[in-house]
Amino acid sequence: MSAMSRDWFAGVLAALALCLAPLAATPATPGADGATSASDVVSAARGYRASLDHLLPFREHAVTRARETAFARRQLLADGLASRREAEIAEQRLAEAEAALSAAQAEIVQADRMVAEATAAAVLASLPPTKPGTITVTPLLTRFRGSREWSLAHVPSVERFFSERFHHALPVSALGQTPAHDRLGLDHRNAMDVAVHPDSPEGQALMTWLRAQGVSFLAFRGAITGEATGAHVHIGEPSPRRAARAG
Repeated sequence: MSAMSRDWFAGVLAALALCLAPLAATPATPGADGATSASDVVSAARGYRASLDHLLPFREHAVTRARETAFARRQLLADGLASRREAEIAEQRLAEAEAALSAAQAEIVQADRMVAEATAAAVLASLPPTKPGTITVTPLLTRFRGSREWSLAHVPSVERFFSERFHHALPVSALGQTPAHDRLGLDHRNAMDVAVHPDSPEGQALMTWLRAQGVSFLAFRGAITGEATGAHVHIGEPSPRRAARAG
């Protein structure tokens, strides 16, 4: 890993440590405390998203600066005033800066989904338990509680349905546990997220198929009513808050 990449990841981890420290120090509690716990996750998810927003301009500036340097080295090389090695180093640093920016942008997309999921968890915590076969619809989410046991071993059947119906691969955004779920203390080990809007033709078809198969899902329209940021379909049971470790 390059020094630039290490610096970027160190910055992300430092920002996350600041915004998630209060959540990590608060143990998960069942029952009446569920809504409070969900609210803590929402706050942490938004803090995580805000930390990435602060980092993004630095990544963009690094790309602009590296691009200008690479262009100047090309000109100097053409004029015989710089070595090929100097030009190659400049091009390498540009590629690293662009990779770091792409990573930050990808993290922001994932963070948006986490904010939507955490916000929905707070909504779910306020709703009464549901029976198998029940569907619940709110402005932010649609929840279906299926009767069939789900595991990641069933992922190929979902992928097969989707590819046969839409002639392209299922856009999986998270398969099982991810670092983002670890940061927020959510258990996503037996779930899959699909990057489709629930109100799109693809989202509607996917949810209809899941209901017919008896598979539980949560469809997120976004963290804020009327905004699609973070919209996706979560296949499997809701991701519970992991219990805090003792010690």
